[in-house]
Order: sequence, then structure tokens, then C-alpha cells
Amino acid sequence: MPELYALASYYAGKGGALWVEEGDGDIIGMVATIPHGESAWEICRVYTHPSTHGSGLGHRLLDQAEAYARSHGAARFVLWSDTRFDRAHRFYEKRGYVRHGPIRALHDLSNSLEFAYAKPINGIEKLDAAASASAERGLAEILCTCVDVGASVSFLPPLAPDVARDFWKRVTTDVAANRCILLAAWSDAALVGAAMLEFSPQQNQPHCAEVQMLLVHPAARRRGIARALMLQLQQEALCAGRTLLTLYSRAEDPAETLYRSLGWQEAGRIPCYFVSADGSFRDAVIFCRQ
Repeated sequence: MPELYALASYYAGKGGALWVEEGDGDIIGMVATIPHGESAWEICRVYTHPSTHGSGLGHRLLDQAEAYARSHGAARFVLWSDTRFDRAHRFYEKRGYVRHGPIRALHDLSNSLEFAYAKPINGIEKLDAAASASAERGLAEILCTCVDVGASVSFLPPLAPDVARDFWKRVTTDVAANRCILLAAWSDAALVGAAMLEFSPQQNQPHCAEVQMLLVHPAARRRGIARALMLQLQQEALCAGRTLLTLYSRAEDPAETLYRSLGWQEAGRIPCYFVSADGSFRDAVIFCRQ
């Protein structure tokens, strides 16, 4: 790897840049970025001295590289991480990156294998099982926050992070078994939302699926993300041959306006179907869409 002897020149020659962090006269951290195909930029060389772990240095370096790439037209970030670097994986996943694509072998002296990670700056993507597993922590945080502010989902506040994480682990299993489709949404390079489409397991309902867990982090609402998730779910349903969709909504939930505007029809109501955090009962509205 001859570029190690001239890193700044190497990355500049590829149209990118390299930064280092200095502390007490020594270099204690580094990061680089280069163009990677159309509208994508690769994040490279994210290293910090062990004495700085937990100080926020890694986040500052990544902020610098991502900001530079965005100022040069990036719409998507990609990176590679050694399969043995669990701490690094948690760091990238906290920043909204998810596993993407196959593992690559470097064929070096250490027999290194690397995971691919990626995220769009803004957009919605369908997650496979590997991506779903790597998104579990981020999705658990979104679920806990949404439940705390009264989201009409299957949980009541306060929702323990471990319970939320276990839920998404089960979703990953269902994604791997092709029992559901999971979409994730990003806004301003952060993972901010999700939605699920659960296939009916009944033999006489091969055309049916149920929308579940439409979630958008409160800080990212009013940006059209929930609408975009619903539209993408409908498209994914068609691709999967599911032509009749259903969903359950708590009566008088603000999301009802969204569902109706997208052509969903009220099919009926079930009295006292949901229990609220204060112990009161709420009706459920059943929506369907051909």
C-alpha cells in the first residue's frame, strides 16, 4: 500500500482530501474522503488514537469528511470496515450507516475481510437482512422516541431500549425469511424513519399484506418522510405481488389524514381496540387500499 507514504498527495490526486487532528504536538486522528462513482463519496482512514476513544474525536473527523463531500455534490456515503472492528461498526451504525452489499477480501497478510457500509444523505432504501441487523440500534432509538411522544404503535411508554432492540431483531429474522419488507429513511445524513410491510402467511391470502411500524423521528417530521415511506411501501407491495394492503390506525390519529390523502379507504372500526398510556381505551380504524 504505497499510498501510506504520501497520504495527503494520494487522496488529493483522486479528487479528495485528508485531514488530521493534532494534540500535544502529535497526530491523534485522521480521516479522508474521495469520489466514488456518480454522486457517491467514500469515507476512508477513520482512525483515532486509543487514548481519545469516547472523546467525540471520531465524530468530529467524520463530520469534517462528510461536510466536505456534501459540498462537492455527494448524495451518498460509502465506506469499508474490517469485520473484526466491532467498536467501529457500532460507531458507523450510530451515524446512520448500514451494511450494504457483500463482504470483500483484501488478500493481505492478515487475511482481512471487510464489511461495506453506506447511507444516503436523503432518501429511502429497502433493507436486506444484513442491513436490517446493522440498523437495529438506530431503529430502536427511533421507536423508543416515537413511543414516548405517543406514536400509535404496539408499545406503551416508557419503552425500554432492550425491548425495542429485541423487536427489531425479530424483524431482521422476518426480513431474512422473506416474511416482510423493511424500509428505512434518512434525512440530512441521519437515520430518521422506518416502515414495514408484513406479508400475510395464509394460503388463501397470497395477495395481501399489512403496513406496520410507520415511524418518523419527531425531529424529522413535517418533511414529507412518512408520505415517501408509504408511497415506497406501496411500490414494493406491487413488486412483491401484494395487491391488497391493510393497516390499523388509532382513531383520531394525525396519520389518518395522510392515509386518506393517499387513497386509503376506511373499512371499519373496532371499539376499544387500543389501550393508551393513561389506561383509557381507543377505537381502531381499519384502512385498506387496492
